[in-house]
Amino acid sequence: MFAIIGMVVVLASVLGGFTIAGGKIMALFHVSEILTILGTALGTVLISTPVPVIKGMIGKLVGVLKGAGVNAAAYLDTLKMLYELFQIARKDGLVAIESHIEGPEKSAVFKKYPAVLHDHHAMQFLCDNLRLVLVGSVPPHDLDSLMDAEIDLHHHHTEAMAGALQKVSDALPGIGIVAAVLGIIVTMASISGPVEQIGEHVGAALTGTMLGVLCAYGFFGPLSTAIEHSNAAEGHFYQTLKAAVVAFAKGFAPIVAVEFARRAVPADCRPTFQAMEAACKSIKAK
Repeated sequence: MFAIIGMVVVLASVLGGFTIAGGKIMALFHVSEILTILGTALGTVLISTPVPVIKGMIGKLVGVLKGAGVNAAAYLDTLKMLYELFQIARKDGLVAIESHIEGPEKSAVFKKYPAVLHDHHAMQFLCDNLRLVLVGSVPPHDLDSLMDAEIDLHHHHTEAMAGALQKVSDALPGIGIVAAVLGIIVTMASISGPVEQIGEHVGAALTGTMLGVLCAYGFFGPLSTAIEHSNAAEGHFYQTLKAAVVAFAKGFAPIVAVEFARRAVPADCRPTFQAMEAACKSIKAK
């Protein structure tokens, strides 16, 4: 949501300043320039970016525009979910959570926490590693390393999405110059025409440069940075899940394993121990 607000502020500032200075907004809209710049930008993405990265980048952009992310409430729900799952394993044995892990969408535990359940990659990460705990043949220190490697691989994949968008942002000023040069070529072909026509062609050429720079630094660059922040937040969430699973694999009590996870939550979203303990006790009271 804030991303959309920011984009509106950018447009309002540029168009507002231009209008106050006496410009006419319609003078900035030239279909030929827009087609050249955005079409070329799209072409560079198709040339340089693998299809899975393009799909992931679109999904990330939708998430950024929607304002999706893990907030304090979602972290607390995650801690409660982990505690409930670990409690079942402690009371009824590890085999008792096997059905939850094998079919999370059917699990009575996971269904209570839709914000976590609907994060497909996070659920897969959690269930795959809990499955290794059930098998029991992977020592906790090896599980720790294995989960770190998986997090690094996921981070590398999501980094490629932000990188692809940043490369487009870097190229847009140059693409704007190409559009401007094409506009000047058209102007030179009409050099013997009326002054008004020449002025219109020159204005269109300059608009191409402006659009390229504006799209680069006003939209694509900031969106790339927003994806990077989203990736970092996602990485913190995975680290929280990892801390809980590794602590559980070492044999710590459920509340202690969840406390390990709480310590891995970013400071701005981390609940107090008292808040976490109260939330966990509320599960037992049901």
